[in-house]
Amino acid sequence: MDRDKHIWEVGDLDRNKHIWEGWTVGDFIDDVEPIFDMCAPFHDKKSLKHWVAQEQPYYKKHIPEVYNYFLQKSGL
Repeated sequence: MDRDKHIWEVGDLDRNKHIWEGWTVGDFIDDVEPIFDMCAPFHDKKSLKHWVAQEQPYYKKHIPEVYNYFLQKSGL
């Protein structure tokens, strides 16, 4: 899949922004996306925010860019 395919959906998403120990926004999105596709739909923003943070590998803190990507994709 083209790594920049969904960039237009979330505006100024910088997939190359470094988050933690070499992991970028794009890395976190790519890792969580297959699980998201299996688990959707989500019913509210709060549960989606918590779910995204818990599904991120290694780094369990809120990453606004990653959350906003999945928020846009979810249609909430």
